[in-house]
Amino acid sequence: MDAVAAALGRIAAADGSLGAFLEVWAEDAARRAAEVDARLPLAGVPIAVKGRRGLRAAGPLLAAGCVAVGATSVPGPGTGWQTWGLGARCRTVNPWRADRTPGGSSAGAAAAVATGLVPLATGGDGAGSVRIPAAWCGVLGLKLTNADRTRLAAPGVLTRSAADAAAYLRTVAPGASGLAGPALPAPALWSPDLGFAAVDEEPIALARAAVDRLVAAGAVRLVRPRRPPRLLDPGPAWLALRTPGADPRAAHRTRAENDRRLVLLFGTAALLLTPTTPTAPHGHEGPGDHYSTALTWAFNLSGHPALSLPAGFGADGCPAGLQLVAPHGAEALLLAVAQRAEDTGAGAGRGR
Repeated sequence: MDAVAAALGRIAAADGSLGAFLEVWAEDAARRAAEVDARLPLAGVPIAVKGRRGLRAAGPLLAAGCVAVGATSVPGPGTGWQTWGLGARCRTVNPWRADRTPGGSSAGAAAAVATGLVPLATGGDGAGSVRIPAAWCGVLGLKLTNADRTRLAAPGVLTRSAADAAAYLRTVAPGASGLAGPALPAPALWSPDLGFAAVDEEPIALARAAVDRLVAAGAVRLVRPRRPPRLLDPGPAWLALRTPGADPRAAHRTRAENDRRLVLLFGTAALLLTPTTPTAPHGHEGPGDHYSTALTWAFNLSGHPALSLPAGFGADGCPAGLQLVAPHGAEALLLAVAQRAEDTGAGAGRGR
């Protein structure tokens, strides 16, 4: 009960300017905290759920004893999936700079975790909607394997630590949590742009510095490929598969070719490392001509699990992220690398 009460207090004090929540369920949360069985593995852990319809996706967490304290903000009407959130009292702001977006669409989830309002928030990742706000708010964001390839979206979580993300994984996907993958250091390939994306110099430099820290920590070892990793631009395919009435045949060809290339890639390495986003966080007017999804949505098409790890801060004072991509079902390997980074101080901090 104390943890839930403390979370509700923090939300009441901070959310008027942060805009992370659509709804706060104070009475229901207090009642649930009083009722939860202390023997449950996550008894009394306060969590936030993405959007007003997020309780269903959070079902396994609630069954394990978590207490949902509210629904986090998502893009408001007309803003589109790639922009910012709109809370109950204001638009959702980046915790590091109020004039910048926290990313979308799990905007409120990332902002709430980054500011310590809750230790864990659920998300949904359809094109990078967990990983992008995780990167821009300085927290860890995990997208699970897309179990259903007919859907582009996959469940995800935002946390301040690898241990909390591992607890989430054990609860919602216990089969995946047993697949640790190769021993560390894991063989990894680095790509600044996946062979097609226009990426600014600063996100590349910050992500590459994070890779070097992971190497020094013994979390990964870089593999020198015969050819740099190169995928087809997934943007047109992703948009076609999401547009009613569009001809999907070209999209399926792009997906099949990228699947083939990723099979070859993961035949030589256990991880693919890239910047999470091609740019720093944009302002609240929107992203302009730059798709923040340029480096993330390929893995919604392919179904691979991916994690954004904090990678330091840009000149604007906002965080950046390093994206780690693993073979299907290898979420535990992603978290093992993240945990090694935390244990050795190779990470770049968690939230404010």
